[in-house]
Amino acid sequence: MENKTMIRSSILFPALVALCTLSSFTSSTAELQRFPHAVKADGSLRFLVLGDWGRRGDYNQSQVADQMGIVGEKLDIDFVISTGDNFYDNGLTGIDDPQFEDSFSKIYTAPSLQKQWYSVLGNHDYRGDVEAQLSLVLGELDSKWLCLRSFIVDAEIVEFFFVDTTPFVDKYFTHPEESVYDWSGILPRNDYLSNLLKDVDSALKDSTAKWRIVVGHHTIRTAGYHGETKELVTQLLPILLENNVDLYINGHDHCLEHISSPDSPLQFLTSGGGSKAWRGEVSPYSPSEMKLYYDGQGFMSVQITQTELDIAFYDVFGNVLHKWGTSKQQYSFM
Repeated sequence: MENKTMIRSSILFPALVALCTLSSFTSSTAELQRFPHAVKADGSLRFLVLGDWGRRGDYNQSQVADQMGIVGEKLDIDFVISTGDNFYDNGLTGIDDPQFEDSFSKIYTAPSLQKQWYSVLGNHDYRGDVEAQLSLVLGELDSKWLCLRSFIVDAEIVEFFFVDTTPFVDKYFTHPEESVYDWSGILPRNDYLSNLLKDVDSALKDSTAKWRIVVGHHTIRTAGYHGETKELVTQLLPILLENNVDLYINGHDHCLEHISSPDSPLQFLTSGGGSKAWRGEVSPYSPSEMKLYYDGQGFMSVQITQTELDIAFYDVFGNVLHKWGTSKQQYSFM
């Protein structure tokens, strides 16, 4: 059927990226842009998640990419999600920055990875030219690239809510130290955050998808180096809980992590092992909630059907470190 046909980035997405990029520059109050993504003919969806990766192949970035290609082919993935910090150390200098090709196009070359990449910005990306990462020009250089501040991907059985988390973090404004952040497009900050939270809450409330997944760069629950992002705990987490979100997926901590919520079905998943890792710092965490903590490089996969959701974490060698799954009842119509 036509609505089951895979949307090819080389055909439809450049026009969509143009609209979204222009809107991200001109307004912080518009409703979240929505991108349709068809499921497979059998109604399933499969994708990989990677974060904190862009280092021109160094720190095992290339090795992680190789394993992603192998797993991606095996699973026949539909797309890839990037949880941010796409280019180190200071984002891109402009649309002609060679790091875009050196850290992205020339690294993720496996045939299975030539699918749409849905990306959010991380704090390191905000240290460069933010609008360069959002530019249509990058999509013309590599058609699989799509990066916006906040947006929605509607894949019928599941909706993905991508949230721009960096502007929430107070210390980037009050104590930037030697870093210079590009805040163009989000000021005044309070208005930007207020509108974003309202848009996310409204979109979640309007969602009729069986599964709801929120993606951001910063942590909410973690035992890793950076710790929990208190601004997200107080401002975003209540919205996720109120709207029965199934997964919150992030990067920021350079590790692989799965934490369960003691009082809700919400699962916290960190996939920030795309390159430099092995910090060696782990905070104590409740064993009943901590399902996986791996302080190393790797990525994760997610497989979804109308009734089943399954995740897996892989290390730099392609070994499966952890698996977890859950199910929901099929819709019933009277």
